[in-house]
Amino acid sequence: MPSTLIERPAPEVAPASASVAPRRRTRIFALPEARWALAATVLFLIALPLQLTGAPAWAWGPLYALACATGGWEPAWAGLQALREKTLDVDLLMIVAALGAAAVGQVMDGALLIVIFATSGALEAITTARTADSVRGLLDLAPTTATRLLDDGTEERVPTEQLAVGDTILVRPGERIGADGRVLDGASDVDQATITGEPLPVAKESGDEVFAGTLNGTGALRVKVERDASDSVIARIAKMVEEASETKAPTQLFIEKVEQRYSIGMVIATLAVFAVPLAFGAPLTGSLLRAMTFMIVASPCAVVLATMPPLLSAMANAARHGVLVKSAVVMEQLGQVDAVALDKTGTLTEGTPRVTDIRPLNGSGLDEDELLALAAAAEHPSEHPLARAMVDAARARDLVLAVAEDFSSAPGIGVTATVNGRAVAVGAPARLLNGAADTVCARAAAITGELEDGGRTAVLVEADGRPVGVLGIADRLRPDAAATVTALTSLTGTAPMLVTGDNPRAAARLAAEVGITDIRAGLLPQDKATAVREQETAGRKVLVIGDGVNDAPALAAAHTGIAMGRAGSDLALETADAAIVRDELETVPTAVALSRRARSFVVQNLVIASVFITGLVVWDLIATLPLPLGVLGHEGSTVIVGLNGLRLLREAAWSRARAEGRR
Repeated sequence: MPSTLIERPAPEVAPASASVAPRRRTRIFALPEARWALAATVLFLIALPLQLTGAPAWAWGPLYALACATGGWEPAWAGLQALREKTLDVDLLMIVAALGAAAVGQVMDGALLIVIFATSGALEAITTARTADSVRGLLDLAPTTATRLLDDGTEERVPTEQLAVGDTILVRPGERIGADGRVLDGASDVDQATITGEPLPVAKESGDEVFAGTLNGTGALRVKVERDASDSVIARIAKMVEEASETKAPTQLFIEKVEQRYSIGMVIATLAVFAVPLAFGAPLTGSLLRAMTFMIVASPCAVVLATMPPLLSAMANAARHGVLVKSAVVMEQLGQVDAVALDKTGTLTEGTPRVTDIRPLNGSGLDEDELLALAAAAEHPSEHPLARAMVDAARARDLVLAVAEDFSSAPGIGVTATVNGRAVAVGAPARLLNGAADTVCARAAAITGELEDGGRTAVLVEADGRPVGVLGIADRLRPDAAATVTALTSLTGTAPMLVTGDNPRAAARLAAEVGITDIRAGLLPQDKATAVREQETAGRKVLVIGDGVNDAPALAAAHTGIAMGRAGSDLALETADAAIVRDELETVPTAVALSRRARSFVVQNLVIASVFITGLVVWDLIATLPLPLGVLGHEGSTVIVGLNGLRLLREAAWSRARAEGRR
C-alpha cells in the first residue's frame, strides 16, 4: 500500500551548531580578588565621610588601615615572593608608595591608592575567570554519564570520569560513547567524525575500536574500556585551553622584559627625586611626598595591563561562540595572517551526504524517479546517514514511497526489505556484487568506479537479486563555505588555496562552487605541509584550516592552524592552534577580525597608559602634583585600560567583528 513520505523525528542528540555555547558564569564575588577589592572599597567609603565631616582620627584612621590591609595584602605578598626571586614587582612598589604616603600623613591618599589598585586587580581576575567559564562550557559537548555493566549483568549509570580501564559499558542506539574502548558484542554504525574526520559512519562489530564522544547509530554495543576518560578528545581540548590563559603574547613578554629594567630605573629616579631637592634645602616632608607621588605616577601598571585583558577577553568571547584559541600568543598572531589554505572533506564540506547521481541500469525498466523511490522506500526505516540522504532526495522530488516490509539492516553491508512484493537490497557494491561477472554486474561495477573516481560514494540497488541501478552520494558543501572563502579573501587580500588529498576532478568541482582558483589536489600529508612551507618561505603568514590526521603536518607548518573541532581528528586537534568546536566555518573570519580588534585595543591601551604616565610625571617634576590627584590619574588610567580590554567580552564585540569579517 503506497504512502506519502512523512517526516521522521530526529534523534535526540546535541545539535552540531548553535548560536552560543553553554555558559557557566563564575559569580564575580566568588573571586577572592573581587571580595577583597569590595571590602577595601566599603571600608574606604565609610572612613572618607567621617574624615571629611571632622570626626576624630580614631574613628576613621583604623578604617583606612583596614582598607589598606584588605586591599593590599595579596599584592604585597606577591611582591615579596617576587623579591625573593630577585625580581622587582610593580605591585610591591605600589604598596611601598601607599605606605610612604601614609607615613607623611596622607593616610586617605594611601588608602585610595590601595583601593583603586585592588579594583584593577579584580578586573583582571574577572577577565581570566570569563575565559575559564567558556572553557568549562566546552565540557558539555562530551558525554557526562555512561551505563556500566556489572559482573552480575545489572546496569548502573555512572559519571564517565569514574570509568576505569577494564570496565564494560552498554551503548544504546543514539547515545554517545563514554570512553575509548573495544567492542565486545553487538554491531552498529558509529559516527566517529570527532576522532577520525570520516564524513560517513563506520560499521563497528566485535573486536573493533571505538572512541569517546563518538555517536552510536542504530545498534547496541557492549564496549570494554581501554583508556581513561581523561584522555578523551574533548577533555584534551579543554585542558589545553585552560592552560591558554597562562601563556603570554609576544607583546606582553616584551613589556614584562622591559618592565624589570624600567622598575629598577624608576626606583633610582625616585631616590633622586627625593634626595636632590633635600640636598638643596627642601623640607623632608615635601621631598618625600614628591618622591612618593613620582613613584606612583611613574609606575607602569597601566602598561603592564595593556596587553592581556584585550587578548583574554577576545579569547573568552571567541570560545563562547565555538572558537577555542589555545593561547594568547595565538590570539595575537591570528590577526596577522595574510594567506589561507583550506582542506576539503570535513572542512569545506560538512559530512552530511546527499544524492548527487541516480543511474538506473539498462534493462531494469526503471527511470530515475522509480529507482530513487525504490531505494528510499527500502531505506526509509533506517537511521543511517546514507539512508537519510536517499529519503531526503525522494522528499525533494515529492515522490510517493511504498511501505517497506521485512526490513533488515546489516552494518557495513546495507539493508534489505520487501517493497511492492519485490525483494530489494541497497548497500555497498563490493558486498552485493560479490565478484559477479555477468554483463549487468559489469555495467554496475563500471558505474560504481566512475562515481567513486569522481569523489562520490556509490550505493548499489538490487531488486529480486539483480542490480537495477547505482546511486552516487557525496558530502554536502557547508552552506557558509562560499561566504567564508569570500570573507577570508577580503580580510587577507588573497584568495585561499585548496589543499586536499582528493582527486583533481572532485577538488575542481568543489572549488568552483566556493570560488577557489588555486587548487592543490591529490596531495599526501607531507605534500600539504610542503605547499604551506612554500607560502611561508615566500613571506606569507598562512592560516591552515583542516580536520583530519592528514592535515596535521600542514597545521604544524602553518603560521596559525585551526582544526574543525567536532569532525577533527585527535592529532589535528592536538596540532592546531585553535579549534572550531561546533563546525561553524563562518566563525573563522570573525575570529580573525576579532584578533585584529584585540591588537588594536592593545595599541589603544599602550597609548592611553603612555599619555597618562608622561603627563603625570612631567607635572610632578615641573610643578606640584597633589598626591590624591596623582593616585587618581595613575590608578584611573589602569582602570580605564582594564575596562577598555573588557569591552571585547561583550556580544557586541563579536557582532562587530563578524560584520568586519564579511566586508
